[in-house]
Amino acid sequence: METEQKQKPKQEDLILEAKKFFDTHKQEIRESVRSGSGVVKLSFPWIAEFSPTLSENLLQLPEETIAILETALEESNLIERPRIRLVDLPATQVKIKIREIRARHLDQLLWIEGIVRQASDVRPQVVNARFECPSCGAILSVLQIDRKFREPTRCSCNWRGAFKLLSKEMVDAQRLVLEESPDTLEGGEQPRRLNVFLKEDLVDPKMEERTTPGSRVMVFGVLKEVPVPLQTGAISTRFDIAIEANNIVSREESFEDLEINEDDMKEIRELSADPYLFKRLSQSLAPSIYGFEQIKESVLLQLFGGVKKVKSDGGATRGDIHVLLVGDPGVAKSVLLKYVSTIAPKGRYVSGKAVTAAGLTAAVVKDEFLRGWALEAGAMVLANKGVLCVDEIEKMDEHDRSTMHESMEQQCVTISKANIHATLRAETTVLAAGNPKLGRFDPYTPIPQQIDISPALLSRFDIIFIIRDLPNKIQDEAIATHVLEEHKQDVIRDVINPKLLKKYIAYAKQKVKPKLTDGAIEEIKSFYIKLRNQSVKSDSVIKPIPITARQLEGIIRLSEAHAKMHLREEVNREDAKIAIKLLKYSLMQVGSDEETKSFDIDKMTTGITSSKRGKILLVREVIAQLESKLGKLIPMEELHKEIADKVTDIELEDALSHLSKSGAIFMPKKGFIQRM
Repeated sequence: METEQKQKPKQEDLILEAKKFFDTHKQEIRESVRSGSGVVKLSFPWIAEFSPTLSENLLQLPEETIAILETALEESNLIERPRIRLVDLPATQVKIKIREIRARHLDQLLWIEGIVRQASDVRPQVVNARFECPSCGAILSVLQIDRKFREPTRCSCNWRGAFKLLSKEMVDAQRLVLEESPDTLEGGEQPRRLNVFLKEDLVDPKMEERTTPGSRVMVFGVLKEVPVPLQTGAISTRFDIAIEANNIVSREESFEDLEINEDDMKEIRELSADPYLFKRLSQSLAPSIYGFEQIKESVLLQLFGGVKKVKSDGGATRGDIHVLLVGDPGVAKSVLLKYVSTIAPKGRYVSGKAVTAAGLTAAVVKDEFLRGWALEAGAMVLANKGVLCVDEIEKMDEHDRSTMHESMEQQCVTISKANIHATLRAETTVLAAGNPKLGRFDPYTPIPQQIDISPALLSRFDIIFIIRDLPNKIQDEAIATHVLEEHKQDVIRDVINPKLLKKYIAYAKQKVKPKLTDGAIEEIKSFYIKLRNQSVKSDSVIKPIPITARQLEGIIRLSEAHAKMHLREEVNREDAKIAIKLLKYSLMQVGSDEETKSFDIDKMTTGITSSKRGKILLVREVIAQLESKLGKLIPMEELHKEIADKVTDIELEDALSHLSKSGAIFMPKKGFIQRM
């Protein structure tokens, strides 16, 4: 009794202290109260500064102290039935890794960070139940703390039978499985997992969107023991642990979620008025890399993106721009990819052999808790409305690579496995990089034949860049100076702060949706028609196809991104010209036909130019004609005589090797050929 009397004034003192604290921070509390939800966000440093007693109690006895603070806040008449959510806890005292949690941390306030691996459905849970005694009519209230529903054991009138249930107080609850972030692990450690229980406002729909599997979160909460029932029904001596969350803060930001204040707006407007904006922004991308002007410009436009549109027939065209870099080793492709994955909110970085189809799209896994199948999202889905950087793309398995087709063009991932049939959104921009087939470019082989990626996937990239590492004294000197300056570590470059760049892109993506003007349409149209119908000196009947409608859409997306970058609502001629210039630069590297001195999209997608294909078809026709004259066995001399004025010996040799590879002809004996 004496101890109770000693404790009572202590609790009253704490309530008085809490009331004084709320009086001094009335303004901040009013601001932090969200409309009608009764949630108050309290910063721990405020409490520590005002009252060391309160802050100490909060760390030692979190649940009781939070209840005292809520009581004081309600009695201050500032808000009814408040819920206190803590932010800015002291990292030195309470921040801990999941693997470091021990028995001594039970019932203490902790702060953990990790990635959500699984999230259960939001379901109601009983927190309090009221019962009526059938004997004397007394109303009894029982707090439901355990997982098992508790009834009163006895009444004050000594009634020990069944009680009548009057009402249940229920709240929404959800269970998350939190896993340690890969960047906190050392060496070959296996990431540990921990259950987190969320209640009330922490599971509202807006918050639930940010705690989907794959999201990075910070959790503030109290560590609890969870009894493990044995098969006999008794409780095991070993207990499981879980965190009862007081607050959960998402570390994921999409461009739409970034908050932009007045000061940021002022800086953004000043920056948009810069006449050299495009150059300055592109040079601010991975400033540790020298050169790469066109590549940096394209990647910058990729971050801004085009405009997603719904067509007249109800279908949608993507606004995301996909870029592929194929280059010799050591030209800083991975550095650029890593930089982009950090500057883009929801940016993900994956690499070659370590990627599977399930890891890219979605995996169906057994759910241990709900005894069924659950869906775990892959990188493409997790980077929805963000950027996915795929390094070493040529080292991926062909089957795994083929799963990217649908998500790159249709912008969704359909999965039909076990009893799950789902369509997941994957509005993801892809920036990929890889090496040529032999590790380095061979100067004597056509470039498209050295890219080990299927034509179907290649055609989905709006822009493809070839990066050759060729010795050049002036350029080598500049690169060496740049690299050595970086290693000196005291270089200051005139670049835009990454935070401002991030906010600038976010603002443009949120607010600007540019539309094509007649001038831009005319410019793109004339380029497309001119290139498609270029006059080509070719003996072949087959005319080369310089570009297809897919490249036309690519130009539109790039010009929209350029207008968006200047915060303009209209796409003008200038935007279209810059987009055309970038596409031309890309086509010059991969799609130019040396023989006809023109662009040829077939070279890029199939590796064979149309002029070369024309010659192969011509040789095949001549072989068919000779067969009707001479019979099945055709001497090589006769073929040479017949075709000498149309193709050169080297071209004939090349055409015959192509036909034999495809199985159209074979050589039954030396000096003779025969059709299959």
